[in-house]
Amino acid sequence: MTQTQPVETIPQPRHAPVAVPTAGQPYEYHRRPLVEPDWTRFPGWRHITRDQWESAQWQRVNCVKNIKQLRAVFGDLIDDSFYTDLEADQQALATMSMLVPPQMINTMVPFAPLTTEALLADPIRRYMIPVASDRRTDWPSHPYASRDSLHEHDMWVAEGLTHRYPTKVLAELLSTCPQYCGHCTRMDLVGNSTPAVDKLKLTLKPVDRYDAHIAYLKGHPGVRDVVVSGGDVANVPWRNLESYLMRLLELETVRDIRLATKALMGLPQHWLQPDVVEGLERVARTAARRGVNLAIHTHVNHAQSLTPLVAKAAQTALDVGVRDVRNQGVLMRGVNATTPELLDLCFALQGEAGILPYYFYMCDMIPNAEHWRVPVWHAQQLQHDIMGYLPGYATPRIVCDVPFVGKRWVHMLTDYDRERGISYWTKNYRTSIESADLEALNKRYAYYDPIDTLPADGQQWWTDHRDD
Repeated sequence: MTQTQPVETIPQPRHAPVAVPTAGQPYEYHRRPLVEPDWTRFPGWRHITRDQWESAQWQRVNCVKNIKQLRAVFGDLIDDSFYTDLEADQQALATMSMLVPPQMINTMVPFAPLTTEALLADPIRRYMIPVASDRRTDWPSHPYASRDSLHEHDMWVAEGLTHRYPTKVLAELLSTCPQYCGHCTRMDLVGNSTPAVDKLKLTLKPVDRYDAHIAYLKGHPGVRDVVVSGGDVANVPWRNLESYLMRLLELETVRDIRLATKALMGLPQHWLQPDVVEGLERVARTAARRGVNLAIHTHVNHAQSLTPLVAKAAQTALDVGVRDVRNQGVLMRGVNATTPELLDLCFALQGEAGILPYYFYMCDMIPNAEHWRVPVWHAQQLQHDIMGYLPGYATPRIVCDVPFVGKRWVHMLTDYDRERGISYWTKNYRTSIESADLEALNKRYAYYDPIDTLPADGQQWWTDHRDD
């Protein structure tokens, strides 16, 4: 019988170990429960009751549409210089008219004294109420910027129906929203005309537009995924929206339906109205019975925007049978384009509001947007820096929506001229306007970084070729 050798033990120290300083993590997570800011801090809403605040009708009626109304809300807390700055932007530079629900204004400077300096620095204000001094004067627009930068209108197969990807379509039911974002990628169609942009118009009656959508989908069984958008579906009368969705659900070829609505965040009161909740439940039950994935996609760009009302609206949608509520944000300088800002937002979405961080798009190349846009290398760095903190399923993909190509993860480029800020991308499908282009899959498609982010030689190159 073999004798077992005694197990060697590690001697214990006879004194307390010396404390070794730690470097800490690049990002430290701290749970921050959601809070509804006190709207009565604004002079114009000092006497507004909770019942009024939680009414979708009151929110819509009291949206801020012009400087006079904004002054009435802020009272004498904001200097005249701010309104002069805002007027200059509205008259010459803004691609979107002003329309901001009280819910969104209430998330600006939510927990500090409202001053002109604080308002100018606020991330929600920076993209919802842009002022002239925000924008760049050297390169306010990239030379290759365009009002329909993704060529969605060029790919219409019926009015408001964009067939860009082989198996997916975008259905623009209308051209209005409950709120207008300064960076709107559909600024050529959505909202009222501004001095800078004479908007396109939908010409068909809604019933005829919807009929044309359904007819196209019936004739193209390869389409399985419909993004129902606009504008914002929250502005479609519920009876009309439900009818449209039920017609989609009658098509055996449609397997995914996504409702695009920033109003889940900007006007959560809408999605909490009893008739909307009951109707959404009818649609969700029908979708589940027919094996169709029904999701809501919203658009939150900063953690300040998330409040208990937003979380309640998201949870209500899930409770009535919507499969997922997901977020598609936009990366913007001065709003969310740092690692802490992005992770704070993602943790608030996933951990507090029940909304899945899904995509963050690089801001599109529309006019007067250079102060918001980030270069591809910056987006790549952000993707690197947020990995490992969130659960894998809740780690968003950062994507570049390349003209004529579509969404590409920011590391998928094939070549990158960092000096001139030109990245090159390829694709693996033809859009609806390229059916006869035999070389479409062999081409390289360009995307352009903001010129002010380039090295000096690169900026000089663009200056020298400004008029080419």
